Amino acid sequence: MSKLCLVTGANGHLGNTLVRALLDQGYRVRAGVRDVSNVAPFAGLDCELVYAELRDEPALIEAMTGVDVLFQVAAVFRHWSRDPETEIVQANVEGTRSVLNAAAKAGVGKVVYVSSVAAIGHDGSALDETSWNQEADNPYYRSKILAEQVAWEVARALDLWMVSVLPAAMVGPNATRLTDTMGFLESVRRRQVPLDPDFHFNFVDVRDVAQGMILAAEKGRAGQRYILANEHSSSFAEIVKAINAVSSGYSQPPRAPRWLLMALAWAQEGMARLTGRPARLLRSQVRLFHGVRQEYQIAKARRELGFSPQSPELVLRSAFTYLRRRASPTCEDK
Repeated sequence: MSKLCLVTGANGHLGNTLVRALLDQGYRVRAGVRDVSNVAPFAGLDCELVYAELRDEPALIEAMTGVDVLFQVAAVFRHWSRDPETEIVQANVEGTRSVLNAAAKAGVGKVVYVSSVAAIGHDGSALDETSWNQEADNPYYRSKILAEQVAWEVARALDLWMVSVLPAAMVGPNATRLTDTMGFLESVRRRQVPLDPDFHFNFVDVRDVAQGMILAAEKGRAGQRYILANEHSSSFAEIVKAINAVSSGYSQPPRAPRWLLMALAWAQEGMARLTGRPARLLRSQVRLFHGVRQEYQIAKARRELGFSPQSPELVLRSAFTYLRRRASPTCEDK
């Protein structure tokens, strides 16, 4: 009988893609979600839908009964909230602690923990898995750093077999709700980004990340971190080039100076505090991303796992094709 896997956050972008990849490869899958009545993301999929709320430990233990491999995907992925310390940082840290405690109590065989390159950081040089980010300004980045540190502490204390995977900016299909990353590309597609922010994101196809996670469960070494990214990041000009390959007519906007981005972010944050609607640009994001390339060494994941990501150019073209079809399901691509 094939191994039984539990995927938390199974209705999210990565989680849903992972569920599909596992099923395609013959695994039995439990799809862990908070709302079991929302079955749309699992239409046509032969998986078991179970309740899995990260801070409901008894429910987690029940969901993990008999599970061979836990893919811990569920996490808060947003950069802004009215109370970021509670809603982003503590939610990710305490959720991590709870789910790993439950895994140990349930006797789960292996844990593949999803962290982020946010926990590695970026400074323009090619960083590897030995790097730990010291950035503490942005709440999402801080949450991923602290949550992975807690994950390793708990795994060591409870003698859990665990590897962590660190994806870059994931784009591609199966996005029932657009993530911040996919939302940014959708804004480009809709011509809603009038300035080049001089951000350089490291894009990776969500399907490549899902496959890397399966390989990490099959081939990974306990106690190891694996970066699931591309070596090189993409400039805004390269993003524009990619969308023009899918749907022509997009022009390169002028590059914004740092001071202007900081002023716009300050205004966005002020409006967000008044309205409760998320700010589209934060000062912490300007400090993180402006003028800095996100470059990574992925030799370890290639060598030990067989990870082989598509090029950033192909990744971006595929993502824009998906977004175009998502917006107009009946359209015919030229």
